[in-house]
Amino acid sequence: MVFAVSQLAVIAIWWTQGWQPGLAALAASHLALVWATLWPKSRLLGPVLTRLPTHEAKVWLTIDDGPGDDTLAMLELLDAHGAKATFFVVGARAAARPELLHEIARRGHGIGNHSYHHPSAWFWALPPARMRDEITRNQQLLTGLTGTAPRWFRAVVGMANPFVAPVLKDHGLARVAWSARGFDALSADPAQVVARIERNLAPGAIVLLHEGAGHGRNVEILAALLLRLDELGYRTVLPEELESPVIAPADMAGAAAS
Repeated sequence: MVFAVSQLAVIAIWWTQGWQPGLAALAASHLALVWATLWPKSRLLGPVLTRLPTHEAKVWLTIDDGPGDDTLAMLELLDAHGAKATFFVVGARAAARPELLHEIARRGHGIGNHSYHHPSAWFWALPPARMRDEITRNQQLLTGLTGTAPRWFRAVVGMANPFVAPVLKDHGLARVAWSARGFDALSADPAQVVARIERNLAPGAIVLLHEGAGHGRNVEILAALLLRLDELGYRTVLPEELESPVIAPADMAGAAAS
C-alpha cells in the first residue's frame, strides 16, 4: 500500500512538474523500496518487532532454521540453564522431523514460522502467489502438528518485500526482526559470536541465533551465550510471559523501538 501510494505521488510529480523532477522522484521511491526490502528492521513495508517492551534484564532468544540435528542438544542446554527460546522453524524440515517439533513444544518453548522451503537466495524477490504459499503452507503445517497457530514470523535472511505484510495480516502473524546478533550462521568462533551479541545486549533485546550451520558449532555457541547471559544477570523470556504484553500485530507499527 505504501509503495502504491508513492508511485501515485511520482505520477503526480511527473504530470505537474515535468519529467526531470518525476524521474528523480521515481528513482528515490525505488531506492526506498530496495532499502526497506534489504533492512530487516525497516517498517516501510509493514510492522516489525525489534525489541520486547521491558526495562528489566530480560532478552528473547530466537533460533532460526531448524528443526535438525542440533535441536535436541540445544533443548538440553536451554533446560540446564532454565532458559526459554522461540524456534523459527522451516516447514519442510519440520515435516521431515515432526518429533523434534513436538519436543520443542513439550518443553515449553515457542515455535515461529520461518517459511516452508527457506529460499534464502530469493525470498526477498518472491512474487505474491509464491510468497503466500511459503508462509501459508508453513502456518498450516505447524498449526496441524502442534495444535496451536504460530504467532510470530521471521522473514528468510530477515528480508521482506511488499507481498509479505498482507499474508501475515491474514494469519494474525507478527514479523520479528532482532536487535542483537553474532553472525553465528557464518562465524564458527563461539567467543567472537558472543562478544558481538553482547555489544547490543539491553533489556528487551531480541537475540538472533541459528542451528544447523555448515561449521557445525551452533550448539557450542548457544552454550557459551547462555553462560555469558547468566554471568551478566540476564533472563531469557518468551514474549507471552511478559507482564506488559507485546503489542498486537495490527497495532505494532511505530510502537517498537529500533
